[in-house]
Parts: sequence; structure tokens; C-alpha cells
Amino acid sequence: MASVRFPSVQAIRLSNGLAVRTVEHPGPPLVTFLLTMPAGSASDPAGRAGLAALTADLFDEGSEGRTALELHGALDRIGARFGTGVGTDATTVSLTTLSRHAAAGLALLAEIVARPRFDEADVARVRELRRSRLRQLRTVPGAVADRVYLETLYPAHPYGHLGIGTDVSLAALTVEHVRQFHRDAYQLGTATLIAVGALTHDRFVEAAERAFGEVPVCPPDDAVVVDPAGLPAPGSPSARLVLVDRPGAVQSELRVGHVAAARHTPDYYALQLLNMTLGGQFVSRLNLSLREEKGYTYGVRTAFDCRRAPGPFAMQGSVQTGATVEALQEIIGQIEAIGGHRPVTPAELDLARAALTRGFARGFETAGQVARAVAQQVLHGLPKDYYDRFVANVEAVDAPAVTAAATAHLHADRAVVVVVGPADDVASGLRVLGLGEPTRVEP
Repeated sequence: MASVRFPSVQAIRLSNGLAVRTVEHPGPPLVTFLLTMPAGSASDPAGRAGLAALTADLFDEGSEGRTALELHGALDRIGARFGTGVGTDATTVSLTTLSRHAAAGLALLAEIVARPRFDEADVARVRELRRSRLRQLRTVPGAVADRVYLETLYPAHPYGHLGIGTDVSLAALTVEHVRQFHRDAYQLGTATLIAVGALTHDRFVEAAERAFGEVPVCPPDDAVVVDPAGLPAPGSPSARLVLVDRPGAVQSELRVGHVAAARHTPDYYALQLLNMTLGGQFVSRLNLSLREEKGYTYGVRTAFDCRRAPGPFAMQGSVQTGATVEALQEIIGQIEAIGGHRPVTPAELDLARAALTRGFARGFETAGQVARAVAQQVLHGLPKDYYDRFVANVEAVDAPAVTAAATAHLHADRAVVVVVGPADDVASGLRVLGLGEPTRVEP
């Protein structure tokens, strides 16, 4: 397969020290700007889960010089699309507009991030909207399972909560908490501005200098911003088997897994092929077994969430309530077998390689896709030729390397199991898993 050539990325610093990456991306007359800061939900202070995401959600509620209506009017006049994203390890703020409006778009981005309004009434309203969303999510089995799974895997750890936080933590957040977190965490000393689209490098830099050149570039507060790469390993999970009662449910929502690998694990490519074989695609072992052969589910999947610190491996999916125990036995058995008596076969390896490589180039067709790819390079310190060499690195992995990755990173004997389903129907049967009595958790 021909290698992928990722667009050339130019790196400079503005006069104030802000790091900038630019990519000339010919095509439609559009530009995407993305400001990435290494402060995500892992930096939520103790007892204030959801603060990072709430702060980012308030960015488009106005600036020091404009109300929310005035700000959105300014965005509309240049046809700009604004967005924020808060992950575990980083926050991104993005703006896409026409190339001819690049300078105006960057000026608005700088105004939004550096001088947010954070009006008390807006904070209260957005906080209550997010609390309402949390109450809705308590009725969604998948959302409940995700929350309980992380809380179980990462007790008393910065990775142990969803970015949206909890109803209790959000209720306690005030406008001063938001303003202080912005002052402490959303500083530009460790931020990177990424500019991609139909402009030259020089014009990108000129517009960025005008928009951001006078913005103070200070380091964030180390006492607030968590460096996940420096975190100690999480302790033992708070339970091995957790049951959340959902009376009358005809399906059980399942999570099975454990803390696994960080992004910089040396066998990253083997890990991706392992995941594709086990549960990362439709023709994976688990999906073929649980869906096609046994008819327990519409589909399941697995993923290694490789973060800056060791992230979770998880199997997720829903199965017929009556098949809950049998499905869990099959899942745990398959996790154990792929690193043992049923290693990956040549045919499975070919399918996994194809899944990872054949559509790889399509991930860099738009300016937004390229900007997000550069943001991943920045966040994880990936080499400049990472995307150019991805296909070759995947194709170089052989079956023994995949088996070695399974042995190193999959541990059926450490698996945590979360079941969201009717307790009266499934609780007694779960004993055969050998994980002890289930710990009951409220949804």
C-alpha cells in the first residue's frame, strides 16, 4: 500500500511566545483554527468535577466587550463555526470560517479565550442546563455504565470521573470557581495555536500575530493543571463486580476491562491490531461470537483509550438480559484466549491491518481533520513523520507482536465488570464469574 503523505506542518512562536503550527491546505476557501491547551477534565479540582467542561462551555456566552448575542452576531457575520471540546488530558477551542475572514476569525478566537465574560447569570444558567443533562443521563444505561466503570477503575484519581461531572459537584460550582479556573488553567504558556486551510504560512502568521500578539502568554498554575504523564499509577479498583439495578430492563448494559496502556507504550501499533481483532470492528471475535453466532446482542466493541497516562481498556455493549452471565463468560474467555491458546491468525491480522490502513488517508481530507490530527501530535509529542509512517508501522507488525501485546496489556484475571440491568434477574447468576458478591451502585 502506498504511504500516506501528511501535509507539511510549519512551527513558529509569536512575538509573545505563543506556539503556532500552520498547514497550507489547498482546496475550498476555508480555514480552521484550533487552540489546544493541556488542561482537561483530569485537572478538575477535588470536589469540583465538571469545572473544566463548564468553563469551556461558557466561552461563547460573551466576552468582556460583547454580550452573548453580540458575540454570536460577530461570528455569524463571517460565517464562523465555533466549538469547544474537553477531553481528559486537554481542552480545544476551534473556529472555522472562510479564508478571507481569517484575520477577523482569529481576532474573535483570541477575544473569546483571553477575555471571556463569565457573567454570573450565564454561569448559573449553563450550570443548570448541564445538571439537567446529567439527570437525563441517569436514565441512559450506556451513560450510567460509563460513569460507574470509570469511578470503579480509578478511585480517588483524576481519571475517575466523566468530564461533565456530577450533579452534586456542579451544584456547588460558582462564578468565582469558573473565573479562578480560567485564570489558573487556561493560560497560553503551554497552549498551541493550530491554523490549517487555504492560506499561506506567512498570512497565517501575520493574522495570528495581530490577533494574539498582545495577549499575555503565562504558564498555567502547576498546582491546578494536572500533568497526567506524571501521575502515579491508579490504585486497585474499588470493586471487581458492580451491579446497577434497572428494573424491568430487557437488556443488560455491560462494561468489562481494566486500566491498560498509555499513548506512549512502545507496542502501540500492535495494540491497535490486537483491538481490531478482539472487538474493534464488525468482523472482530467478540462481535462475531456474541452477535452472529449466539444472537445475544446487536453489537459490542472494545477500545484501548490510550491517554497521556494509562487509560482504560473496555468492552462495551448491551445483551439480552437472559444472556447476561453467558455473555460475560464469553467476553472474559475471549480476552484471556487471544493472548494464550487462541492467538491472532494470519487471516485476522490481514483484516485488522486493512481496517486500520485502507481508509487512513481519508482522515486528512478537510482542514478540520488536519487540525485535529496536528493537535494529537502536539498533545502526545508524536514525531513529525508519525502520520507518514503510520501505515508502514502497522504493516510491519506480525502475529507474535500482537500476541505479546495481548499478554502485556490484557488481563482477564484483573477484569472489572459493570452490569446495568435488572438486579432480580441477573444478580444470583453473576456468582459463577468468581468475582464475589456484586457491589450495588445507584444509577
